[in-house]
Amino acid sequence: MAGEPQRGEARYGPASEESAGRRGLAPFQWLILTTLAGCGGAGFWLQAERTGAVIVVALGAGFLLVAVWRILLVMLSAAPAPPAPDPTVWPRYTVLAALYDEAEVVPLLVSRLARIDYPADRLQGLLLLEAHDHDTIRAALAAPRPPWLELFIIPPGAPQTKPRALNHALERATGELLTVYDAEDEPDPGQLRAAAARFAADDSGRLACLQAPLRIRRLGTDGADPFLDRQFAAEYAALFETALPGLARLGLPFPLGGTSNHFRTAALKAVGGWDSWNVTEDADLGFRLWSRGWRLGMIDRPTRETPPGRLEHWLPQRVRWQKGYMQTWGVHTRRPWRLGLRGAAALLLTVGAGLASAALHGPSLAWIAAATLVAATAGLSPATPFLSLSVLVMGAAAAWLACAIGARRAGVPYGVRDMLAAPAYWSLLSLAFAHAVWRLVREPFAWDKTRHRPDAPAPAAAVDGALDEAAPQRLSAAHVAAPEPVA
Repeated sequence: MAGEPQRGEARYGPASEESAGRRGLAPFQWLILTTLAGCGGAGFWLQAERTGAVIVVALGAGFLLVAVWRILLVMLSAAPAPPAPDPTVWPRYTVLAALYDEAEVVPLLVSRLARIDYPADRLQGLLLLEAHDHDTIRAALAAPRPPWLELFIIPPGAPQTKPRALNHALERATGELLTVYDAEDEPDPGQLRAAAARFAADDSGRLACLQAPLRIRRLGTDGADPFLDRQFAAEYAALFETALPGLARLGLPFPLGGTSNHFRTAALKAVGGWDSWNVTEDADLGFRLWSRGWRLGMIDRPTRETPPGRLEHWLPQRVRWQKGYMQTWGVHTRRPWRLGLRGAAALLLTVGAGLASAALHGPSLAWIAAATLVAATAGLSPATPFLSLSVLVMGAAAAWLACAIGARRAGVPYGVRDMLAAPAYWSLLSLAFAHAVWRLVREPFAWDKTRHRPDAPAPAAAVDGALDEAAPQRLSAAHVAAPEPVA
């Protein structure tokens, strides 16, 4: 059962009632569902037309509220937090990078981590590798590494997920602060210093995590897709440049990104680390930290990533994200009062609204197109109910505004053509949503791996003298062997 360490499992992980590993509905969720179903059924039985109208009005009002909320976040995100002064003593920092089937990009990742501008004697770095992933292990051994960056082999076990690997590494973390990077990441060299300064300036001691913005760089390989890449970059920009900074300004929780989040290690351990069974462990962790009284923030030093590329790569990644959002929604609505009123509202307006939007984008656009086509064929003007028209206009305007302003801040292209093409991209989200529902039922814990490709030449030599030429031959036996299992 989730939350109870088995042989080969890490000590860290949330309790079963806080984990996606526990399947099925909680009593409170059954109560809400049966109440809604009972009221809806009774309403349709007694006054079907009026009940249907009330549901339509309620949904329309809800989506209008979400649109206004997103515009508000754009406005609030315009005032970034001032930079914090450097601490007198730089805290020890642990850098984790979980890799699986990433032999192609290991040399690039290592060279980018080597550029981190932080006192080397205050750094601990671990490349987390699965024991059976021999190609990636060989590539990591062959890559010149800075002395502070070591390999850490994760013992076999289930589920084979990134959060499970991170939980194993958390047992060995020696830093007061800890950050996580992905295989394709290119973090700003000053990111760790910026985060450490912000943590040191936190007088409350309740700041648990700082999220760095993720920005998409152009994928210079044969896996690129101009339409998907540009829309994906704009979507990232809207999230990390407007929505999350706005939520941070309001002091509300938000779903963390899967990379470039900087933690107080003590806070991370206090909440049990990551949920190994949640395929978007980052989204879950942001709300779990909040439920325990911790707070989240943002820094402005970015990390650059590549987009997933063509549809056959984009779709599995998006399915995993949607499935993980469903898991996160399910976990935190078991006992939503743990989040408090503000935290529950943030969950509804981020995870809940994201799922609802993905579910309805495609069907709504199909309905609009069909109604317009039928009206045109019949020689009639299409019906334009005020509420429906308001939802359409406000929803599109909010999305376009967030993407346009976020793209400008992130330095990614977003013009009129991208705005006109956006509805087609939104419709693809409905395809991913439908697939995610099916996968949640059939394979809830399966991790759809996103393949990463080198988007720049692999480094042939040390970078600025920072790499350790002896590193390819050095691998501590303590890190080759699997950690001792928890009894």
